Amino acid sequence: MNAKPNINEILAMTGRKSIYQPEQQGLIYPDEPEFDSFEEARTHLKQRLVAACRAFALHGLDYGFAGHLTVRDPEHSGLYWTNPMAVHFADVKVSNLILADHEGKVIEGDYAINRAGFVLHAAVHEEHPDIVAMCHAHTVYGTAFAALGQEILPITQDAAAFFEDHVVIREEAGQVAVETKAGHKVANAFAGVKAAIHQNHGLLTASRHSIEAAAFWFIALERCCQQQLMVAATGLTPTLVTPERARYSREHVGSEYIGWLHFQPIWENLLRTQPDMFD
Repeated sequence: MNAKPNINEILAMTGRKSIYQPEQQGLIYPDEPEFDSFEEARTHLKQRLVAACRAFALHGLDYGFAGHLTVRDPEHSGLYWTNPMAVHFADVKVSNLILADHEGKVIEGDYAINRAGFVLHAAVHEEHPDIVAMCHAHTVYGTAFAALGQEILPITQDAAAFFEDHVVIREEAGQVAVETKAGHKVANAFAGVKAAIHQNHGLLTASRHSIEAAAFWFIALERCCQQQLMVAATGLTPTLVTPERARYSREHVGSEYIGWLHFQPIWENLLRTQPDMFD
């Protein structure tokens, strides 16, 4: 007797990437974009990069000039778009984005580049051609949690999205990343994972799918750090999700596609409320 196909086999047979994609036709549901030209793809990426910066502002993830988000140019893979130096996330717009190379030279744009952003992000983009986007910011809970030098535990379904899919980087912990060697050490850690906790520094996320996925998983990781610190403050030992169940949850709610999908309501809200993004 043949065994029944599992959920992944069913998704493959129906051409769906996720169980959340509706089987019923004709329903309103986000579709991944397709482009007819590099210019069209570039416009899309720049708009979403700006939206990711605005989302960081809405979630209070700003800290002075610290924090940098990048997305690889669709045509020129050795170049990446990033937010301008010393401009608040809430004030980032298409017109003030900058395009830089892996050496930190600004190719397009009027603003300077963040040195730490160049060191970290350029190294990751250069060493991992499959990574298209990366996010880093100095946040309250992520930075506090990073001081512990620990991994996120699978204490919730949301935290399970990071189970066996993030690392703790302990090298040069707490030292400002302004030297090139620091960037390469961070880049080495991003082999096959979507997030990293840099001890005494903060959170970093990367995506092989989109800037939307990288941005959402950063927001999600910050939230997980907050939740874990809150649970730890009770003094009680949390009940962990079992490894088998954590992997199952990660498979269905921790993918790149799901990160992209989670960002879509954020995008739609910003589209309605912050039209100046496209100035």
